This record gives sequence, C-alpha cells and structure tokens, in this order.
Amino acid sequence: MEPKKVLIIEDEKNISDIVKLNLTKEGFNVDTAFDGQEGLDKALGTDPDLVLLDVMLPSIDGFEVCRKVREKSNVPIIMLTAKEEEVDKVLGLELGADDYITKPFGLRELIARIKANIRRTVMAGDIGQTPSSNTTDYGNLTIDGDRYEVRKNGKPLELTLREFELLRYLAEHEDKVFSREQLLEDVWGYEYYGDIRTVDVTVRRLREKLEDDSSDPKYILTKRGIGYYFKRP
Repeated sequence: MEPKKVLIIEDEKNISDIVKLNLTKEGFNVDTAFDGQEGLDKALGTDPDLVLLDVMLPSIDGFEVCRKVREKSNVPIIMLTAKEEEVDKVLGLELGADDYITKPFGLRELIARIKANIRRTVMAGDIGQTPSSNTTDYGNLTIDGDRYEVRKNGKPLELTLREFELLRYLAEHEDKVFSREQLLEDVWGYEYYGDIRTVDVTVRRLREKLEDDSSDPKYILTKRGIGYYFKRP
C-alpha cells in the first residue's frame, strides 16, 4: 500500500520541519509549501490525502486557501492557528475545514487527528466500492450510502465528507440523542481529542443545507444540555 500523502502549508519553517520529520517517521509521504499560493497550487495539483493548513500565510491567507480548495476538492483539511478567538476557529470550519488545532500543539495529538481524518476518508472509499443497497428515504430527504450523496426533493446537496458522515450516523440512529463528545468519537474518530465546537459548527452547516428554515430545523434537532438527534419528519 502506498504511503498516504500529507501536504503541510506552513510559513514557519521550524514548525514545518518538525511536523514533517515526525509524520515521515509515522510512514507518511510529506510535501510542504511555505505560502498560500504555492500551497493552493499543490493542494489542487498533487492530490494529497490530507492538508495541514496554517491560517497566517504570505500571499493568500489560510482561510482563502481553504475556501478555494473546498470549491474543487473534499480532501480533509486541518487548520493550524495561533489565534485563540473562537470566531477565527469557527470561520475555518464554516469555510469547509474538517477541524482545527491551536498552536502550540502536541505532536501526538496532531498525528492522531491526521490519522483519524485519513482513516475516515479511506473507509468512505472502501464503502463506496462495495455493491449494496444502501439508500434510505426520510421524507423528502434521501441518503445514498453507495454514492455518498444526499438528495432533497431529488436534487443533490453539496455536502463535505464530514457533513455526510455526521448526517448518516445520526439518521442511522434515528431519535437517539448523542452528546458532542460521543459524536467526536464515533464520527470524527478522535476519542478524547478534539473540540466540541467542531460538532456545533458542522451541525449548523448541515442545517443550512438541509432545512427549509435552519432556525427551525426538522431533521437534526437539539436536546438542550445533552446533544443532537435526527428525527424523521
């Protein structure tokens, strides 16, 4: 099996070198870019299995790189940020990043998140190649597990892989309430890693795409003080 390829887009060479060294030891094929434009070109032109993307970059900032990559690719993106402001973290997720990690970060945690994201992508590919009948209707919503596609009133919705996986997981456990921590473990594969706000933002993005009125959701509902659940209309 070919080693998985990680693209590091980070202008601080010391950080890039340390991360590259440790990922290489873990068996990854690692490429690097030191500004936003170079990173964008490599992300779209070299077909990486995951992009590790810094926010503060020369030429084009990480948010813009994320937005442009997401327009053409569902490659997993983990954003690196030195900022503590929640709005910056949420913005990356809103633009389509799968997760973020704040500097300074532990290499063990970073590697665990990288492996979890790549593992989920590989699993998705394997499932998509397995012939089966895996389509379920929920009112005017259809979840097609073979095509990794969601259709509303017959029209496909543009979901990221993480959004699809979260929706399918909740729908497969209809009416069961899951805490954010449980969803991080079961959908993101992070066990005790990760920030529960990642779940909140992904749910909000899903509602905006699924619901007629995201402020009055009918599919993904909140159990106050506990978490989220899926309800068939």
